[in-house]
Amino acid sequence: MNEPATSSFELLLQPKIRDLGEFSVRRVLPDPRHKLVGPFIFFDHMGPVDFSPGSGVSVRPHPHIGIATITYLFAGEITHRDSLGCQQVITRGAVNWMTAGRGIVHSERTPRDLVASGSHLHGIQAWVALPLGDEECEPAFDHYPAAVIPVVVRDGVEVRVVIGKVFGVESPVRTASPTLYAEVDMATGAQFDIPDDYPDRAIYVVEGRVRVGVDELGAGVMGILPESSPARVDALSGSRVMLLGGEPLEGPRKIWWNFVSSRPERIEQAKRDWAAQRFERVPGESDFIPLPES
Repeated sequence: MNEPATSSFELLLQPKIRDLGEFSVRRVLPDPRHKLVGPFIFFDHMGPVDFSPGSGVSVRPHPHIGIATITYLFAGEITHRDSLGCQQVITRGAVNWMTAGRGIVHSERTPRDLVASGSHLHGIQAWVALPLGDEECEPAFDHYPAAVIPVVVRDGVEVRVVIGKVFGVESPVRTASPTLYAEVDMATGAQFDIPDDYPDRAIYVVEGRVRVGVDELGAGVMGILPESSPARVDALSGSRVMLLGGEPLEGPRKIWWNFVSSRPERIEQAKRDWAAQRFERVPGESDFIPLPES
């Protein structure tokens, strides 16, 4: 008797829908069954969403510690402002790496001209936890325009190497630990092999439908791959997927709201500091998101 085919994945994660007010997101990480993929501890799929004139993203100033954030857009624009005085319009394909370290505050809003005209938004907001030696580093913001992000094209597959090294090409984005992040656009019938250069790897389907071994994955699903296992992705339709992963961190991390740390007492201190408004402010902005009750 033939043995039943087994899955290529350790785990398949389904997203949870979270209402952010102006729009909803599909939140895949954190998940109680799988806390981290390499250093990735948070993964939100934003949109696609169409905003009518007079509306858009309006995320008031809020704090972070212990992480770096990556806002990566497929369409639309978001204006980033932070407590370091940085202001940057985030556009399709650019990489915006904000290191929170000991603490940073930022806001995210649709640019005013797009609020007036209406706009379309689609992208991923991800967080990576920082290594133990960098959890309390100085905050920073680094912007990499889309033109400097390398692209590999082969046989119906286009790969943007957002972070790390893959398919023989390395991104210029500086990270605190070995990290993999890539956007892969596939024509119907195209295929590629997921490299095993990093111990932790996952694939997330942004749009379309793909097959990996016996598994078919649709939009919104993340598949966690076993270490060093081969995996071939076949596009059953025109598809866009994200590869993510990297080296595992030195130990577990606790996450509460926007705060991440290896030390629970550090998160408690961050709660007290935000409630008392001891974090530095975003220049020119007086409003903020209050500390949640739970």
